[in-house]
Amino acid sequence: MARHERLSTLLDMLGQREKIDVEDVAEELDVSAATIRRDLDHLAEQQLLTRTRGGAVANDLAYDLPLRYKTARHVPEKQRISAAAAAMAERGMAVGLNGGTTTAGVARALAIRSDLSGRGEASGLTVVTNALNIAHELAVRPNVKIVVTGGVARPQSFELSGPLATRVLSELTIDLLFLGVDAFDPDAGAFAHHEGEASINRLMVERAERVVAVADGSKLGRRAFARICQPGEVDVLVTDVDAEPATVKAFEAAGIEVHTV
Repeated sequence: MARHERLSTLLDMLGQREKIDVEDVAEELDVSAATIRRDLDHLAEQQLLTRTRGGAVANDLAYDLPLRYKTARHVPEKQRISAAAAAMAERGMAVGLNGGTTTAGVARALAIRSDLSGRGEASGLTVVTNALNIAHELAVRPNVKIVVTGGVARPQSFELSGPLATRVLSELTIDLLFLGVDAFDPDAGAFAHHEGEASINRLMVERAERVVAVADGSKLGRRAFARICQPGEVDVLVTDVDAEPATVKAFEAAGIEVHTV
């Protein structure tokens, strides 16, 4: 197991158990206790957990992991979801992307679609995003016109939020929004961990003609702190084949078109 995967696993364990023991975790992950101690010390330095004698306990930040740790989770599923979602875009569209590992994957999948290339000096695709990492990745693509919202960057997710982001988005219309979520419940709607991100994401939903939620099965049937939108405001859900069948049926009953990949 690579170190970034081990760090992500440790944070997951803390999120589920609230407390972990060095010796027990070392045995579970088949690594030395010294390795686990170094990992926990590293995470404690970033204020993602609190070290205790012989282990660690969770703190609030452990439930909203920084993007660099989320990238190691459900990688194959996110790659399939990203590719399937990106296939829905058409040349000439204004496409919206909020922050997140899955939407970053959608951005990469869009960038390599040769059929979206522009003609002459015209761009084949316009991408509107409030995510700095997505803007950075697509800025060098000649077939993509990038529009970045203003706002204040949140280090956890690289997303811009606040009044400046609101001002830009209120002047734009998006043809197709790829919406990354922290949780999506068929009855309660789509959620984010952070209220500022939820507010900007909600505005992106309002400015979009069509909304495609991209989420692996682990996020379905769950709720988080701040609601982005109601279920009926999402047109399509792209998820993985391991999503709970009953949950998928509940989304379909709510009038959402579900694609499992």
